[in-house]
Amino acid sequence: MVVEPHIFSLALPEIMLAVGSMALLMIGVFMGEASTRFVTTLSVILLAGVAVVVIAMDAEGATFGGAFIVDGFARFLKVLALIGSALAILMAVGFVRQERFERFEFPVLIVIATLGMMMMISANDLIAVYLGLELTSLASYVVAAIHRDDARSSEAGLKYFVLGALSSGMLLYGASLVYGFTGHTEFGAIAASIVASGGSSVGLVFGLVFLLAGIAFKVSAVPFHMWTPDVYEGAPTPVTAFFAAAPKVAAMAIFIRVVIDAFAPITSDWQQIVSFMAIASMILGSFAAIGQRNIKRLMAYSSIGHMGYALVGLAAGTETGVQGVLIYLATYVAMTAGAFACILAMRRNGVMTEDIYELAGLSSTNKTMAFFLAMIMFSLAGIPPFAGFFAKYFVFVAAIQQGLVALAVIGVLSSVVGAYYYLRIIKVMYFDEPAPAFEKTPVELNAVLWGAGLFTVLFVLVSGPLGSAAAAAARTLF
Repeated sequence: MVVEPHIFSLALPEIMLAVGSMALLMIGVFMGEASTRFVTTLSVILLAGVAVVVIAMDAEGATFGGAFIVDGFARFLKVLALIGSALAILMAVGFVRQERFERFEFPVLIVIATLGMMMMISANDLIAVYLGLELTSLASYVVAAIHRDDARSSEAGLKYFVLGALSSGMLLYGASLVYGFTGHTEFGAIAASIVASGGSSVGLVFGLVFLLAGIAFKVSAVPFHMWTPDVYEGAPTPVTAFFAAAPKVAAMAIFIRVVIDAFAPITSDWQQIVSFMAIASMILGSFAAIGQRNIKRLMAYSSIGHMGYALVGLAAGTETGVQGVLIYLATYVAMTAGAFACILAMRRNGVMTEDIYELAGLSSTNKTMAFFLAMIMFSLAGIPPFAGFFAKYFVFVAAIQQGLVALAVIGVLSSVVGAYYYLRIIKVMYFDEPAPAFEKTPVELNAVLWGAGLFTVLFVLVSGPLGSAAAAAARTLF
């Protein structure tokens, strides 16, 4: 007889994060601002410990009335989200000290946002989706504006809050329409109701559109990308690094679960929506970044484009497609972390620089940083044999197998256009007249850069195990 796992066994990682974040908050409150470095260290240890627990977990199943599900898919993406959050906290250590806004609340807010992300990844119900989404969003609004003495940071937090509230309203409206036309909020029950009613209705499709619009905002997919460039540019750089990686993983998890689990019976309806978002995101991400000089703003448009490529795999609606998306997300987190480690190291005379042309002649002043940044740019452009090439290969092949040839062709052409602004950075580093050297790179940024750089360059050595893990994770959805 199969015994259903105990509720606390399934939700143990989330419980650890919830209890841990409250404990860290108490430590910070009672010890004051002097506790910042101690709380930061404990936060990274907590996230790393929870990642180990997630990997070691063997219990699977659903709990909380089916609203919370743990499977291979959830575990894979939870580990990615935890890694992304831990790297963001680690990369912020030197930045907050030099910019003089060390606050113990920063790592605590990242941990709370990560708790929301893990709830999103395991959500199997529209209400659970909203709870996880709002927990992540509320912490993110605060962390975007955490540098209170910087007008740009305050503006970024306000813009994110206003547009985030709009997206939450759209998502709730879509969820209410779906509930009204199916009578259910749990994904499996929604799918069963659609089958029983003989397919989609106009009202259900409207609900699906609004639901996906709310989720698309969180992954920065066009046409709900408008917040991304301004928030990325205005928020403190470690916060931008956080926004660019971990929340995208969690939001894409919701995207996949909603369309694969709840709306599988009407694949043709959501496939059109996802294909449109993928095409628009790839094209805008490629062309809008060409004229950018601010490297954070460039990375914002790059992020929009890369979410478009990931959506190509989802548009296929198959196990192979989901596997491609998972591999893409893993490589994207690594490439983004490495790129932002370099951006955070762009400091001269105690002042952060964000202009691309400040990297001029970096190959003469810091060979290691120039080499790894060049390899990461090649990878982001999708040039073999780096990680980004294989990531795009998997999603394009999945699309072609389902007859979405035009979608794959547009993706390849967009990659060619996008390669221009990645290669421009390499050209500036290796062929322009050298600018004054940057300050010595902090140890934590060097560690992240080496880790991300080696993963990107030597991806062929880990592609087998990563591909197998992604395949096993995708299989649990089908």
